[in-house]
Amino acid sequence: MPANGDESDRAMSEKDEMLEKEVLTALRRVLRATDLDAKSLARQTGLTTSQLLVLELLSMAGELTVGGIAYKVGLTQGTVTSMIDKLQQSGLVVRRRGSEDRRQVKVSLTPEGRELVARAPTALQTRFLEEYGGLQDWERHAIVAALQRVADLMGAEKLDASPVLDVGRIGETPPTL
Repeated sequence: MPANGDESDRAMSEKDEMLEKEVLTALRRVLRATDLDAKSLARQTGLTTSQLLVLELLSMAGELTVGGIAYKVGLTQGTVTSMIDKLQQSGLVVRRRGSEDRRQVKVSLTPEGRELVARAPTALQTRFLEEYGGLQDWERHAIVAALQRVADLMGAEKLDASPVLDVGRIGETPPTL
């Protein structure tokens, strides 16, 4: 007959294993949701999540400089410049010199870009942020703290990451564009 301490240790070990499985399953669901959403978006529009977010921003703002876009979506100016190059080659955006300051280059949507934004599905990031914004303040802070701790536990606290739920390299264009 096992000692009482052995039963307690085994029960605790089983609880720990269940928690480990639950946390890994939850992480896997987040990764899969991000991946599946990005693949669905690419199939439907030929865009990455980052590209769609840029087009949606331009749809709301009218026109912005590359620096303004980079600031608002949380990507580097170099990444956005490369992305705008690809979107321009695809006929979705145009660049024009500023009328007041000719050194300034403004980016805006073409009619094709506006049409694509209108028919594009809502990105996972947008859906998530709408739900997240509806949470109580303490819940939002708890989620941030827990996710930051998860990043630390994975050794990812120093990885360069933008606030964009996307897969692959930031600003990467799917082969269809």
